[in-house]
Amino acid sequence: MEQGNFTKLAKDYINRPGYSHIVLSNLAAYVGANTNSHIKDVGAGTGKLTENLLELGFTNITAVEPNDAMREEGSHLFESLGVIWQKGSAEETGLKTNSADWLLMGSSFHWTNPKKSLPEFKRVLKPGRFITLLWNPRDLEKNSLQREIDNMIQQMVPSLKRVSSGSEKYTKNIAETLVSTGDFKDVIFVEANHQVKMSKERYIGAWRSVNDIQAQSSPDVFKNIILTIEDMVKNLSEVIVSYKTRSWTAEVIS
Repeated sequence: MEQGNFTKLAKDYINRPGYSHIVLSNLAAYVGANTNSHIKDVGAGTGKLTENLLELGFTNITAVEPNDAMREEGSHLFESLGVIWQKGSAEETGLKTNSADWLLMGSSFHWTNPKKSLPEFKRVLKPGRFITLLWNPRDLEKNSLQREIDNMIQQMVPSLKRVSSGSEKYTKNIAETLVSTGDFKDVIFVEANHQVKMSKERYIGAWRSVNDIQAQSSPDVFKNIILTIEDMVKNLSEVIVSYKTRSWTAEVIS
């Protein structure tokens, strides 16, 4: 599997967790978003963040996703709820100038070229409006099962380099990156813990949707990883996974 190519993962993405409602609702208040706000979810995948925004009552949402399979899956899931889906990337969103009140990227900014994506986001945002970048890493400190699984994966793929899990070592320079092009200012950081209860089937499906492990291991090794995880959770009635939504929000420079 090619690193960054999510075509084969689209069907499993529905199993992934959403983001903390506490983080999103507090950020919405901070940026002044309401039901009339024009919200853009860029790098939307199949719509995990879009789903959370719908749950919080936002209806005027455009989801932008470059991968055809991911976009088609998201459109199938959420287009009937009024979400507009269109093809585009962070560097070339295809969105109109000054069309967004709030632009978000969920677990996808690390795939972009900031020198191109940040000026593009400034173009799309209305003067004085906001961008939010979020990630949703598992909180390994709060769950021994997750630590055991991570250790097992590292043993099976010793050379593994995670592209981004949203943890501090992957996101330590996000604030500096956000202001690096001169398009944004006044970065704030908000995070909150949350837990997601999953069936064993959904939990395994979420692992099947992980791109970087598959891209950096052979199909046989990844199959063994999945089989090992299945064995580790086989006696559980459900799997409770601890997550920590981490977000950076900045105001566009008018």
